Order: sequence, then C-alpha cells, then structure tokens
Amino acid sequence: MIGLPEWAEVSAARARHIERVVALIERWIVAMAIPEAEAVRWRRAGWLHDALRDAPEATLRRLAGDHGPRGLLHGPAAATRAMEAGERDPGVLAAVRWHTVGSADWDWVGKVLYCADFLEPGRTHQSARRTELADRFPADPDGVLFRVGQWRIERLIEAGWQLPEATWRFWNALPRSGGST
Repeated sequence: MIGLPEWAEVSAARARHIERVVALIERWIVAMAIPEAEAVRWRRAGWLHDALRDAPEATLRRLAGDHGPRGLLHGPAAATRAMEAGERDPGVLAAVRWHTVGSADWDWVGKVLYCADFLEPGRTHQSARRTELADRFPADPDGVLFRVGQWRIERLIEAGWQLPEATWRFWNALPRSGGST
C-alpha cells in the first residue's frame, strides 16, 4: 500500500498529518536499515492509522462498537475497515486499532506507529522535545517509546481523562530503560 486507502475519510489537513507520519516512519526505516518485509508493515500501519479520523460518528460507532468517546473510535474503526478490505497482518491491525491508547501486546509496528504519530513534525506543541525524541528513535527505540508513553499518559492525566485499561497495561509492559529527555 502506498498512500491512503480508497475508503479513507480524511480532511486535507489530516491527509498531510498522515503523510508526515509515514515520512517519519520512512526516515526511521532507512536509519535503522529495517528489512523491506518489515518496512512494508510499518508503512501500511502509517497509512491506515487515521484513515477514518474524519468519518461521521455513526460510521465510527458502527465499525468500532458503540462505546467510548468519539476521539478513540477511529483506530478500531480503521482496523475493522482495513480487515474488511483484506488486511490480514495481526500486527498492523493491532497497531492501527490501539495507536491512540497503546497496547501491551504490540510488536514493533505498533510501537513505531505510536511514536511516529505523536512525534511527527507537524505537531507544534513542544516541537524541540518532539524533534529530539524523533531524532533519537533509531538509536534508542525502547527509550523513546518509554518517553513517548510517559508524555502521552501525563497529558491524559492533566486533562482529567480516565486511563483506558489498554493504556495502563501498555505502561506497565514498557521497558524501564527510559533514557533522558
């Protein structure tokens, strides 16, 4: 897959975000000399992760189930739609499904997507910190994953959100190398 799937429902701004996520993933693929079979998986997850981000809420609830806040439905909905369209890689589907909350059961495609989605250069809040972590990822993927997870969870707590079970399970499964920020 190169580009958004034909069933995607995204605004022009969302499409640019997805392109930046995939470009960051591509940069990491090159820097880490990832074998092509794995690189293809990473790219597919990048193209799919927000493919239904701008879909109507009724569509999201039909595909993802009628539970949870709207902002958390696009990942499960996109995973369901991707599976209906023929995606069979369980790691890619899990990456797309859980990219907003994390998953203790991910392989590296999920971990890469989680970091790339959060660190993509179009996000302007604390851009220097994001850039430092994105640059460090190829040399220290576990440490950057820990820091991104920590940062994302801190933001949820500060916003007063209840942590989804998947998020605290993900946090408890992270290696504690952590590095510095």
